[in-house]
Amino acid sequence: MHISFLIHNAYGIGGTIRTTYNLANTLAQQHDVEIVSVFRHRDEPVFAPDQRVRLSHLVDTRKGTPGYEGEDPEHLRRARTFPSAEGRYHQYSALTDRRIAAHLAALDADVVVGTRPGLNVHVARQTARGPLRVGQEHLTLDSHSKELRRQLRSVYPRLDVLTTTTEADARAYSRKMRLPGVHVQALPNPVPAPGIEPADGSHKWVVAAGRLAPVKRYDLLIRAFDKVRRERPDWRLRIYGSGRQKEKLRALIDELGLYNHVFLMGPAHPIEPEWAKGSIAAVTSSLESFGMTIVEAMRCGLPVVATDCPHGPGEIIDNGVDGRLVEVGNPDAIAGGLLELINNDSLRHRMADAALHDSERFDPVRIAERYDAMFSGMLTRGSSLGGRVRGTLHRTRGALLGGAYAVRDLGRVETKGSTA
Repeated sequence: MHISFLIHNAYGIGGTIRTTYNLANTLAQQHDVEIVSVFRHRDEPVFAPDQRVRLSHLVDTRKGTPGYEGEDPEHLRRARTFPSAEGRYHQYSALTDRRIAAHLAALDADVVVGTRPGLNVHVARQTARGPLRVGQEHLTLDSHSKELRRQLRSVYPRLDVLTTTTEADARAYSRKMRLPGVHVQALPNPVPAPGIEPADGSHKWVVAAGRLAPVKRYDLLIRAFDKVRRERPDWRLRIYGSGRQKEKLRALIDELGLYNHVFLMGPAHPIEPEWAKGSIAAVTSSLESFGMTIVEAMRCGLPVVATDCPHGPGEIIDNGVDGRLVEVGNPDAIAGGLLELINNDSLRHRMADAALHDSERFDPVRIAERYDAMFSGMLTRGSSLGGRVRGTLHRTRGALLGGAYAVRDLGRVETKGSTA
């Protein structure tokens, strides 16, 4: 099966980019896979693709290179296909409209996957007859503006498949977007095993990671840790990430006198060794479309104290088993959840073991199996019904479920069937 991903910028850093590489690299074990990046702004990607994954770009924005197109007159004219209410609209242009349209018109693939709303619009409107048209939504429907939802509502019915990262969001799209004939399915983001020894739970560190943005509510975490510090001054908090709230958070730390207890560490890549230095992870967001950091921390052997916000944490954490869900926006509840684990070593270690085990369901091989089965089923159905999708399959679903993906686990290579 030839699977083609269309992504905003495969050379950057971010959750969607990391997720796309994780999925593409795993699917490439059995399929012909490519990642097509609309933009290229650096020579080498931050995340290395599997050698079997072809990586290409449509518009080169590397200044000083022979292929630089950032000042092309066509790039100075506004885009007409890419939706104007999409957050990245200011980066798109008549040039990107033309390049994406030409790429999709000539695409010889079984499946084409868009990875953000604006690109899903291109995939829905401009893909040549043949491939299965798949739109991925990495953000919640409610996080889109009213105008963007209006723009998507007129185009998304042209997709064959729409995927979300949570069941709650899949229900929201099915209920609110009116998508007759579109297969809507929740498929969580894949998170690979970190390849390092998991945390042993002996270090007195709480760890958080993510953009320093208002939605992450690190101000609440810092205020909660002020309460933790009063009861357990031997514990510390590290917050990894960068963003526009850095100075505000620094001022709050100073105001509360937490400069010896709370540390803004800046961005870290890779982040896994930093998780493993801690014993508890904290997520205090007011909204999470999925919760990549929750799964990353769990895969490193950390129980997570997270706000029970829409939509991801409640579908990832088994409350009281592998982590703790607490009330959104309540620093006392956050402090209480942290102190529960800080003050009870046996509970913390028990939850850590459960987190390590339960997070295996997000392994890329398991998520790739679910994508693969969905693609195969949709292509077969489309072919049998005489639809516009081709039924060119290189493996049967039975062979897939029999187990064909290689899984690397603690230095051993084995094959596993679908356990998702």
